[in-house]
Amino acid sequence: QVQLVESGGGLVQPGGSLRLSCAASGSIFSIRAMGWYRQAPGKQRELVATITSGGSTNYADSVKGRFTISRDNAKNTVYLQMNSLKPEDTAAYYCNADILSRPTVVGGAWFPSWGQGTQVTVSS
Repeated sequence: QVQLVESGGGLVQPGGSLRLSCAASGSIFSIRAMGWYRQAPGKQRELVATITSGGSTNYADSVKGRFTISRDNAKNTVYLQMNSLKPEDTAAYYCNADILSRPTVVGGAWFPSWGQGTQVTVSS
């Protein structure tokens, strides 16, 4: 079993910053891509940013230049530094990771794992 636990959400004024963290634990042999998604009330979940195990990143156009995704492979942790926050960034933010619990040669298979979400509210 694998758990992803997010932290760092909260209430911040427009123009402010927050740093989200997501730590993966449990039966983990390897982690491929990790990422952050968000879902605002009444809207579909959308990709915010992803990062590969090698450090290649991808961002939604709406957050480019303001958000930075990073990861610590030794700690199985991914971060999202959010600067210049806007009210439209308000959403529940979810961590995602592609997990391999045991080697493929002994029957392991990659599967997606999700965190429980952390709320980010940008308001004055």
